[in-house]
Amino acid sequence: MRHLLFLFPALLLAACGGGSPSSGSSGACEESAGISYRTDGQLTFFRADTTEIKEIAIEMVDTDSTRARGLMARKCIPDDWGMLFIFPEERSQAFFMANTPRSLDIMYFAADSTFINAAKYTTPNSLDNVLSDGPAQFVVETPAGFVDRYGLALDDYISWTVISTESEGTSVVDSSLVN
Repeated sequence: MRHLLFLFPALLLAACGGGSPSSGSSGACEESAGISYRTDGQLTFFRADTTEIKEIAIEMVDTDSTRARGLMARKCIPDDWGMLFIFPEERSQAFFMANTPRSLDIMYFAADSTFINAAKYTTPNSLDNVLSDGPAQFVVETPAGFVDRYGLALDDYISWTVISTESEGTSVVDSSLVN
């Protein structure tokens, strides 16, 4: 019995640690609220000199209701996964962490996909506004620590590929620059 008590925390950590939704292990993070992870594409972070920083699987949200919900109620977020918020126009953005039990890094990007600023290690379940430093059209949320781990800086940028599933199969569409 004593061995089971030590095994349970290890299994719990493994389940929440880093299953990659893109590799089919999105079930590694089970949600008590019945929210499943969806992989809509891949997003790559680049340095201003075009050096690749990191690629992650993303869930894309582009409607008012999905943007409002964001990562609320998601207790486990894989390290190599994020959420891309797409807004119809570039403007100042404000996010909050209500009903979001995990600390996040919230990164703001201009209409040309360049990095503006990040709110790092946000406070879970906070109603405080988390603001962009200027007009932003794209926002990426990842588990807290991402910005520090990969050293994102001004003029770094993002590019993404959408994976769309159609009745005839799966197609890949490059939609990194919406404008």
